Order: sequence, then structure tokens, then C-alpha cells
Amino acid sequence: MSRTTGTAQKTESVGTDAGEARITWIPAKGARLVLAVSHGAGGGIEARDLQALAAVLPGRRVTVALVEQPWRVAGKKLAPAPRTLDTGWRGLWPALTAPGLPVVAGGRSAGARVACRTAAELDARAVLALSFPLHPPGKPEKSRADELLGAGVPALVVQGGRDPFGRPEEFPPGGHGLVEVPYADHGFAVPRKAPLTQDQAMDLLSGAVAEWLDGLS
Repeated sequence: MSRTTGTAQKTESVGTDAGEARITWIPAKGARLVLAVSHGAGGGIEARDLQALAAVLPGRRVTVALVEQPWRVAGKKLAPAPRTLDTGWRGLWPALTAPGLPVVAGGRSAGARVACRTAAELDARAVLALSFPLHPPGKPEKSRADELLGAGVPALVVQGGRDPFGRPEEFPPGGHGLVEVPYADHGFAVPRKAPLTQDQAMDLLSGAVAEWLDGLS
């Protein structure tokens, strides 16, 4: 493992059976939890929701670990099959638990699916599913609800009100909480003419996640 330390964060490279992955740690003073969140199939850890959480949660005593899957570290443009994504996540897990704190597994879109599929076997404290892709756009019959409902641990879904991969009202009841970010799309972008600004949308998201995490510890 190699580490590069900056002013407020450090980057750690981790070898997995799917290739080399990377964790960017944003530490919290007196941390009580680690929130490990990965990106989706079409972007990286620069996603607005992940960055919003990284900016807010360390002040709430939650260390944030931004996880880059091996395919992303390798510079590839397309994510591999779900099985390979799960392999990469499993390989990262020992590094995520190294601080000796409970770890909440999370991610956005494809990363949320990975967290749900592996949470129980990895003994995650809970799952945070950002923009969970309940179904492909325009194909509600191809539901992935079983992944969310089968997570086996407490879960919170944060979903944009106009997400084509599944609007909040499409989610089935279950043992998970659900927070809607009004007017937001799959990337949590809100239209300029929406009644709330982009900053307000991110404040809503990060505030809801912080409150939920407070209830876990």
C-alpha cells in the first residue's frame, strides 16, 4: 500500500483481485464512524453528492473514505461486470476497517448496488444508497429492488425527485429509509428554475445523511 498525505486528507492505494484501487481519506477528529462511499459507473469521486458529504461529515465526527474502483484507477471508461465490482469492494474492505471503527458501506448508483450486495457478508454497520438505480431508464419492469431489500442491514436511500433510474415514489416499502432531493436528477443536479438552488439541494442531502448517521451511533 502507498500513501500520499495532504493537509486534510490522505490517499491510499490498495491491491485487490480486481486490480489496484484507491481510497481518499478525509479524517474526522474523534471519529465514531467511517462512511465508505464509491462512485458510479459513469464518473468518479468528484461527484457533487460525494464531495458534499466529504465536506460536511468530518465535522460531525464521521471519517469519509472516498473509494475509487480499480477500473477507474486504471483509467478505463467503462465499468466492468457487477461481479468484478464486488470483488474490488471486498478487496478494499480490510483497509476500510483498519481504523477500528464501524464502517457504513455506501456509494452512488452502481456503487450503491455494490454496497447493498456485499453489506451483510462484510458486516457493514449500514448502507447508504445514493441515487440507487432501481431500474434502467424507461424499464421499470427490470427492477433491482431485491438488491436493496436484501442488504440485511439498516439502509438509507437518497434519491432525486426526477431520477430516471427510479423516482422516490417507485421504491417498494422495506426496512430502509428514503429521502427525496426535490427536482434533482440522477446526479442530483437541479434545474436553474427550481425552487431550490444547487447548494440548497446538497445541504438537504448532506444534512439528511448526517442525521441518519447520528442515529446509528
